[in-house]
Parts: sequence; structure tokens; C-alpha cells
Amino acid sequence: MLDRLAELPFWQAFLALFVIVMARSNATYWVGRGAVAGWRRYRGSHRELTVRAEALLRRLGPFAVTLSYLTIGIQTAVHLTAGVMRMPLRYYLPAAAVGSAAWAAVYATVGLAVVQAWLAAEAGSWWGVAVVALAGLALAGWLVGRSRSRSRSTGTVSEESTAPRA
Repeated sequence: MLDRLAELPFWQAFLALFVIVMARSNATYWVGRGAVAGWRRYRGSHRELTVRAEALLRRLGPFAVTLSYLTIGIQTAVHLTAGVMRMPLRYYLPAAAVGSAAWAAVYATVGLAVVQAWLAAEAGSWWGVAVVALAGLALAGWLVGRSRSRSRSTGTVSEESTAPRA
């Protein structure tokens, strides 16, 4: 299927990916709306992920839904949690549409190019190997930077900032 999408003009690939991701995220949302008992079981086995999703939704609301499309690993939890928390459709649908459009644009350009490069690498092209290696290095750099910024933001408060001022 990815080969067929990669052969399409950008607007057709974008539209196909947009429809696919909107259907998937809305289905996840509606599962969350209708399955509170199942949510309790899911939450028990995925405690850390669901706590992060709930905190993100409480803090950012619909923006968390939009931003979840640009993350790896928490997207489904955010949409399921939005359904369980019964986020109103007037907020969820526009946020999902914007996020789906961003995801489809990224995947229709860079995402499909990476897949094509990977396929070329499998066929023995050195250019494909180079593109896949650069994409891997970029992802690794991003993950390291993200973890460092998180560790800085969760650091302890210094004694100077807690000492009473004279």
C-alpha cells in the first residue's frame, strides 16, 4: 500500500493519509467514549501512558489532541483518553482535523520519502542507505535533546531559590 501512496501526486497521497488518520483517531475517540469499563482495565496495564495522556489533556485540552499527531507512542492514548474524558466534539473534531492534516502533510512528504529510501536501501542503493542513516541520526538526536530538556525541567530546586530573602 505504501508503494501505491508514494506513486500518487502529493495532494492525492495527502488526502488518502488524511482520511485514514481521521478515521483511526475518531474510531479511537469513540471507543473511549463507549468503553469506560474497558478503559479501567487498559489504564491498569498502561498506567504511566494513561496518566501522561490525562495530564496532557487536562493541561492543554484540544491542543493536546492536535499535538499528539506529531508524537510517537502517546497518540492513541490521547485520543482514547479524550473519549473517556468525554471531550466535547466541538473541541475534539477541529483539533483532530488540524492534527490529521499536519500528520498527513509530514507523512506525504518526508514519511513516504523515508519509506522509499528504505526500500531503495534494501535494493542495494547507497543513496537509500545514506538517507535512512541520516533519518536515524536525526531521530536519535531529537530523542536525546528531548530527554535532556525533560531532565532539566524536572531538576531539583536550588537552595538559593528556597532561602528566605533578607
